[in-house]
Amino acid sequence: DACYIGGEEFSLRAKADNFTKDEMIEAVNYCKKNNVKIYITANIYARNSHISDIIDYFNFLNEINPDAVIISDIGVFSIAKDIFNSIDIHISTQANITNYYTCNYYYKLGAKRVVLSRELSLNEIKEIKNSINKNLEIECFVHGAMCISYSGRCLLSSYMTGKSANLGECTHPCRWKYRLTDYEIKSTLIEEKRPNDKFDVIENNMGTYIFNSKDLCMIDHIDDLIDCQIDSLKIEGRMKTALYIATVTRTYRKAIDDYINNKTKYYNNIDKYLSEIKKCTYREYTTGFFYGYPNEQAQIYDNNTYVEGAKFLGVVDDVVDGYAIIEQKNKFNVGDCVEILTDNFVNIKTKVIDMIDFNTNAHIDSCPHSKQIIKVKFDAEIKKFDLIRTV
Repeated sequence: DACYIGGEEFSLRAKADNFTKDEMIEAVNYCKKNNVKIYITANIYARNSHISDIIDYFNFLNEINPDAVIISDIGVFSIAKDIFNSIDIHISTQANITNYYTCNYYYKLGAKRVVLSRELSLNEIKEIKNSINKNLEIECFVHGAMCISYSGRCLLSSYMTGKSANLGECTHPCRWKYRLTDYEIKSTLIEEKRPNDKFDVIENNMGTYIFNSKDLCMIDHIDDLIDCQIDSLKIEGRMKTALYIATVTRTYRKAIDDYINNKTKYYNNIDKYLSEIKKCTYREYTTGFFYGYPNEQAQIYDNNTYVEGAKFLGVVDDVVDGYAIIEQKNKFNVGDCVEILTDNFVNIKTKVIDMIDFNTNAHIDSCPHSKQIIKVKFDAEIKKFDLIRTV
């Protein structure tokens, strides 16, 4: 029932294909029309050179009126307070909020919601919820990529490449392959005053990925999240495909609704939720800090490859005379069995009956060219915005 997007400036995904101002206007209007809240990320830690542009940008946001803007820098927060008329302010996880005093301080300043640090346990979140002003909302990340550093405030990228993660330019050195300087298969790291605390650094023939965290997944712990009275469950989806976002979001939506309406149904369907989510591309899963400090099992040491689930074939842009208009994302063929993802958690297996090149109007057997526009006929009913993936 809500989404968050980044503009071309001041969000933490500078390399993403972010929203232009015209696209932001369209997105805000579209969300309001469909009764979905839309939040704009402006959560960089600003330098002096950013300030005048941020003021101009916030005046623009004040005109298009999204539901909230997500901010981490206290100076940027003060600019927002001076400019926004009716836009709520959410405090980003980048602000690293880990206690109820900080939550209440931001509430006194005028924040509507705080996105808590990823480093908190469920017990700590519950204590925060019970100790803050009842009108302050809390939001927690429950799915997606985890950072090696404190809720994303990482200096590795800035140190190693000159591109700052805190300005949205992260080059993800936490995912890079490293080698031991003496090229041994196994070395032990020991701190001089703690000789009994030994940390093994393991390397195989692929190198070592000592910073590489598994992805967060709490789909099978919805009960504990709701018990904490978290107001909003947040899915990390920046720079992900439409298939990933659609699959993960609707699965969490389904799991939440099932738990609220019929707890038995939720518990019986946990394997189904997990199976559905694993049809996305992911990096293996962990529960992060929710149940205490993660151990060595929360890291991936031997590779930086994703586990690939179903392949994304395209989104239905329109339906004309029974043919779906699709921009191809991966090659598929006439005769293939594929799957249609609908918006009501129903997956429809269907066969590709016919395929036509949109530009030449010629019948073709497959679509091998990247971003090829095609018209496709299936042996099942299809509608605009349905997603197509491999079975």
